Amino acid sequence: MPVITCIDDLKQLHKRRTPKMFYDYAESGSYTEQTFRNNTSDFAELLLRQKVAVDMSGRTTESTLIGEKVAMPVALAPVGLTGMQSADGEIKAARAAEKFGVPYTLSTMSICSIEDVAAHTSKPFWFQVYTLKDDDFMRRLFERARAANCSAIVITVDLQIMGQRHKDLKNGLSAPPKFTLKSMANLATKWAWGLEMLGTKRRFFGNIVGHAKGVSDPSSLSSWTAEAFDLTLDWKRIAKFKEMWGGKVILKGVMDAEDARNAMSVGADAIVVSNHGGRQLDGALSSIRALPAIVDAVGDKIEVHMDSGIRSGQDVLKALAMGAKGTMIGRSYIYGLGAMGEAGVTKALEVIQKELSTSMALCGERDVKNLGRHNLLIPKGFEGDWQ
Repeated sequence: MPVITCIDDLKQLHKRRTPKMFYDYAESGSYTEQTFRNNTSDFAELLLRQKVAVDMSGRTTESTLIGEKVAMPVALAPVGLTGMQSADGEIKAARAAEKFGVPYTLSTMSICSIEDVAAHTSKPFWFQVYTLKDDDFMRRLFERARAANCSAIVITVDLQIMGQRHKDLKNGLSAPPKFTLKSMANLATKWAWGLEMLGTKRRFFGNIVGHAKGVSDPSSLSSWTAEAFDLTLDWKRIAKFKEMWGGKVILKGVMDAEDARNAMSVGADAIVVSNHGGRQLDGALSSIRALPAIVDAVGDKIEVHMDSGIRSGQDVLKALAMGAKGTMIGRSYIYGLGAMGEAGVTKALEVIQKELSTSMALCGERDVKNLGRHNLLIPKGFEGDWQ
């Protein structure tokens, strides 16, 4: 294994080892990518408050998320097409998360199916769903998740309509992919990736092909995807999904205090402050800027998690200090997966935990649960002074 000191080291390896269309899929935002960039850069405006002459021994990053014990308050976010970053990628990521002691969230748009991941893990994982129109498909999806012993459903509420991602269009990344001469030439240079993909039977959307009405093979995916999402979604519909599931529900994609209060009213167990990694509404606030107002609006009445832009343990610390109960990482672990498979996901988690623990110590804290705004130097106007 090469010397890995930070998440960016994994990113560079990921870029070298993974086909461009799949690297770009992960490393892109919608339209101008303003929000995608701000998600990471805005963390730098929050400064950590250093403390000295404090007892740094016996530190712990252990916490709980929706009642589940975790090695640190970090969950692996749902990422579509994970199995194209590395063969059987969802299984590899889920195994790494289980061994490390953090939640893994499987995307509906995964390559490996719910059943695949359940067969290769021994602990419950979370399952992400979209707000789709087809009640029959949704009910069967929830039934499959129950059968797989999933402990929570993560409902993505910010993807009724998809923001345009220029790189995906130019690379021909669609369902199924539309390969160009350029993309085929690039694929030919990624021989190690190619050999892995030849060795697996999992190359298509395992939760959809053969399960959704009219989708019997990859060629029929595009028409289903174009028509599946529910443009009429409202809070009553979200409440219906919660009733269909009957278990713990996390709503992902909340960026507004009023929406956070509505999430409480439908009985959600947690919300994730997230702008979909800058892949939906370009020009929106970064998640870290949106977080404080939402935390202030709901208090401790509902768990608030944060997603989008986290690339280090220091970023996790800042999110927790700003009031989040937990965080989600997407690209940070995808870099590791694309770089070195399961070992790379483990390395990403190790890097983040070590940075979190060390930075906590230098901020004078021994328990991750004690982090708060007192650990930060927050610039005036960080949350914005909007009319």
